[in-house]
Amino acid sequence: MTLRLLATLFAGVFLMGAAPDDDPYAWMEEIEGSRPLEWARAENASSLPRLQNDPRYAALYADALKIATAKDRIPAVRFAGDGSLRDFWQDADHVRGIWRTTSLDSYRSGKPQWRTILDLDALAKSEGANWVWHGAACLAPEDRLCLVELSNGGKDAAVVREFDAVAGAFVEGGFVIPEAKANYAWLDRDTLVVATEWTEGDLTASGYPYIVKTLKRGQPLDQAQEVFRGQKADVSVQPMVLREPDGQVAAVIAGRGLDFFNSEYHLLTPNGPAKLDLPTKATIQGYVAGRLVVSLEQDWAEKGFKEGDLIDFDLAAVKADPARLAGTLVLRPTQSQAIEQVATTRNRLVVALYDNVKGQVLSYARQGEAWTSSRLDLPKDSSIGISSASDRDDRLILNVTGFLTPSSQWLADAASGAPERLAVMPERFDASDMKVEQLWATSKDGTRVPYFVVSKKDLKLDGSNPTLLYAYGGFLVSQTPAYAQTAGKLWLEKGGVYVVANIRGGGEFGPRWHNAGLKLNRMRVYEDFFAVSEDLIARKITSPRRLGIMGGSNGGLLMGVALTKRPELYNAVVIQVPLFDMIGYTHIGAGASWVGEYGDPAIPAERAMLMSYSPYQNLKPGQKYPRVFLETSTKDDRVHPAHARKAAARLKEYGYDYLYYENIDGGHAAAANLNERAMRQALEYTYLHQQLMD
Repeated sequence: MTLRLLATLFAGVFLMGAAPDDDPYAWMEEIEGSRPLEWARAENASSLPRLQNDPRYAALYADALKIATAKDRIPAVRFAGDGSLRDFWQDADHVRGIWRTTSLDSYRSGKPQWRTILDLDALAKSEGANWVWHGAACLAPEDRLCLVELSNGGKDAAVVREFDAVAGAFVEGGFVIPEAKANYAWLDRDTLVVATEWTEGDLTASGYPYIVKTLKRGQPLDQAQEVFRGQKADVSVQPMVLREPDGQVAAVIAGRGLDFFNSEYHLLTPNGPAKLDLPTKATIQGYVAGRLVVSLEQDWAEKGFKEGDLIDFDLAAVKADPARLAGTLVLRPTQSQAIEQVATTRNRLVVALYDNVKGQVLSYARQGEAWTSSRLDLPKDSSIGISSASDRDDRLILNVTGFLTPSSQWLADAASGAPERLAVMPERFDASDMKVEQLWATSKDGTRVPYFVVSKKDLKLDGSNPTLLYAYGGFLVSQTPAYAQTAGKLWLEKGGVYVVANIRGGGEFGPRWHNAGLKLNRMRVYEDFFAVSEDLIARKITSPRRLGIMGGSNGGLLMGVALTKRPELYNAVVIQVPLFDMIGYTHIGAGASWVGEYGDPAIPAERAMLMSYSPYQNLKPGQKYPRVFLETSTKDDRVHPAHARKAAARLKEYGYDYLYYENIDGGHAAAANLNERAMRQALEYTYLHQQLMD
């Protein structure tokens, strides 16, 4: 199984800033205070009728709901230790979802016989809770005992409860971790390795745990034994357990997140922690064939390795001398390539590699002192994702997709390389008259930036085409082609153009693409986005009157920067669950976690850069802003709804027309269930039709 260090989530070494004394809307930072919620409900009451009373809304919602709840979707199955398949499924009858299982043979038949493991709708009803599924971590190799993570309303913080997947019931007297942003792993059937808020205040300033303890079955939390401690200035600490194929523990490691991208790894031994000799920008990706596999996000010059390399170490040697590691090169991507995923089967190392944002999968076998590789025979010019890798054998489940190509699911043997197509999603929209092009824009500093354009084949280059441009640009997250089922039905079929930009900040060309836009270099990300926007206009694919943009979270920040820096380029801006106040962000929600990405407002040079683009501080009266649509969720305990709330309040103060929707549940996804997701999508596309097609 893939082992990514989750401790690097939302991190930062920083001097935490306080709320500015002159911020008139600081009261909106009380996430569920009566005054902010009253304000949000009033905004919803004002904005929603302007969209839902549009004659197009009902049809858009019906189409979005049909897609979201379709029963002929491809199940996201994963291998379980007993050879069965499991997935979490939602549809119109199971809005919250069911965790279920079937055999591989039954699944192959095309009409699988499912057994429900846990019904979340029934559980929520019986317990009177708004449970949202966060997943399950099961004890290898049987995968019978599982730690089920349940979130109240979609928050990142969740309750963890032990569940017997065979009996289909919570374990009486089993493990329970109270609501927290906890990190945990099974050590054995009677022991967990856990990082959580053991006592009040045992959290980093980012709001994540930093103390790791072993917790025995039946043991009260206050009797757990400490095995590792980070620091409050860290982001979080993540325990991980490496296992042999038979489930035996090979090593226990604590990953200490110094900031979002810099981590230390400590081998936990009976004599205490031992720090591993790794650069801080490195990620443990897995363990297979006795080798510890690591990706590098920075050069390791003294060892001869480069940023983007995939390397490995003999785990026995690592354990013998953690302070002096000798690695070997597995894969060095070219300038046009990026390692998107790494997974391990029982005997194989598997890599999803992208070249100019087009995917392939490589299977590596350990032969003596070296790795040999082969490429799996999968569709070309596609996005290929590793959905699951078996620890029991060398099988993989892969997902293959493209903008106009319905997603397909494949079973492959990483050893024999013989893929078998298991399922194909039915077409959700008519793409027979559509095409996909990859074009390139030139950014301000001369960097070439790729983007994909999805449109009708007979697209007229006269600047009249309603065009939606989507981008993210941060945190090493790649925007690879994916079946545009909702955009296809709600936008492309109706004559719109859909564009995805692969701007810097993402991982489309590996760590170098991401590192180029960090902190003081942040404007490169935004300049890339403006360059793509201008290129679309210069090619007469669209015009400012017909160009709209959309982005969420870090992409919502991107939208805010575009609104305040280059409003003349756009006539629609969808700002989803955004960051917006980049001077105050370190004290809002989990914002302190992201100093490694954006910089610290307590450091003068970084504050100056943040001030130069922070949308909240750069909103001004008397500008020609388009009417924007802001979306957030009350339950978003990651970015925090205050960003969107304060943005809307400032727009209102300056007399601008805008739309605002705050989902009272939903977490950072802004939707707690499929009905809410369909509603949000229908609202967005109604707005886009109003702004760009009318």
